[in-house]
Amino acid sequence: MYQEMILDHYRRPRNKGTLENADASAEMRNPLCGDEIDLQVKFTGDSVDDLRFSGRGCSISQASASMMTQIVKGKSTAEVDDIRNRFRELMLGDQTAASDARLGSLRAFSGVSRFPARVKCALLAWNALDTVLVSRRD
Repeated sequence: MYQEMILDHYRRPRNKGTLENADASAEMRNPLCGDEIDLQVKFTGDSVDDLRFSGRGCSISQASASMMTQIVKGKSTAEVDDIRNRFRELMLGDQTAASDARLGSLRAFSGVSRFPARVKCALLAWNALDTVLVSRRD
C-alpha cells in the first residue's frame, strides 16, 4: 500500500508547477543521483499559504515533494518546522516517527531509512523548504 502511494504521487504529483508571485524560493540538487527540486512558497502572515515545486528525479524525491506540499499547506511555520523535523527523524530510522499521526501519508516513507542513499532523495524537497524558512527568519 505504501509503495503504491509513493508511486501515485510520483506519477501524478500534486502541486507541481510554478507559483506566481511567490514570496520565497529555493533550488536543491543532489549531484550524486541528479535529483532536482525548485520550490516556491507564498506566505500569509506566519502561515504557508501555497507552495509549488518543479524538478525531476527519482520516484522517492518527486513523491516526497508532492506529499510535502500537501501536508504543509495552510500550516504555521512552527507547525511546518515540527513536521519537517519529525520527517527527518523518520528518515533517520526513528520508529516512533513511523507511527506519528502528524506525519499522515508521509509515513509511507518509513522504509526509506533502510537505504541511506535514498534518504537524501526523500529529504531534498524538505531541505529546500528549510532553506526557505531560514531565509524568511533572517
